[in-house]
Amino acid sequence: MNSNITLNVLKQPIVPCSFDPLTGYFRDGCCKTDESDFGSHLVCAVVTEEFLRFSIRRGNDLTTPRPEYRFPGLLAGDQWCVCINRWLEALEANCAPKIKLESTNIKALEIVSLELLKEYSVDLVE
Repeated sequence: MNSNITLNVLKQPIVPCSFDPLTGYFRDGCCKTDESDFGSHLVCAVVTEEFLRFSIRRGNDLTTPRPEYRFPGLLAGDQWCVCINRWLEALEANCAPKIKLESTNIKALEIVSLELLKEYSVDLVE
């Protein structure tokens, strides 16, 4: 397989998370990463009001528009590439958002199990 293809946690080519709003560390719609992405924006989350409030409390306001970064601000229901550690913090605080497995980077499996991710998946019904 081409080494330039980013895989998702299902070991398939990653599917874009969101183009509106435009997400991803590289603002390409995908939860891709490299060494410069210190936050590891790996998880394609379907954000909730509860998660957005949690994120503000943790110091990352994802709701306020930032036009200088072409960032419209998020609303509940938006899909966004979130940092794996923030998602885990939200999990511990009982407010982890659902995720899209097909759009979550395979590197997330270095930190969390596929079984746990599947529990929060909007993709699969098992």
